[in-house]
Amino acid sequence: MKTIVCFILLFLSTQFHGQSHGVIGKWNTIDDVTGKVISVVEIFEHNNKIYGKVNEIFNPKSRNRVCENCTGDDKNKAILGLTVIKGLVKEGEEYCNGKILDPKSGKLYKCYITLEGTDKLKVRGYIGISLFGRTQYWERLK
Repeated sequence: MKTIVCFILLFLSTQFHGQSHGVIGKWNTIDDVTGKVISVVEIFEHNNKIYGKVNEIFNPKSRNRVCENCTGDDKNKAILGLTVIKGLVKEGEEYCNGKILDPKSGKLYKCYITLEGTDKLKVRGYIGISLFGRTQYWERLK
């Protein structure tokens, strides 16, 4: 009987541990060309939607940059602290129906994100349909 109780407790603890590793948290963004970490984006939930803001920039020359090419409320805002993932909602295993901002170009793209394991996040920005876009893989900050 003790063995069965221990097994059930172990099973339940692994289930809860796995659920705690959702998309919420801090993620290293990886440069497509160099493979180096360029920033940290903190993903958080607000009013049942998912957002992400730039929490850290590793290149000292880029830390004080502003989003010159952005439009609307993001125009000339500091990139450090800027919300770059906007209003994603969960549908099954995917977070979608929101936008992602490219601070370099100032352009907003449709976006979806999905977990690929507990420490890898697939981030896809696209125009129109998801076939026309770009995918990045972010790593959970340890």
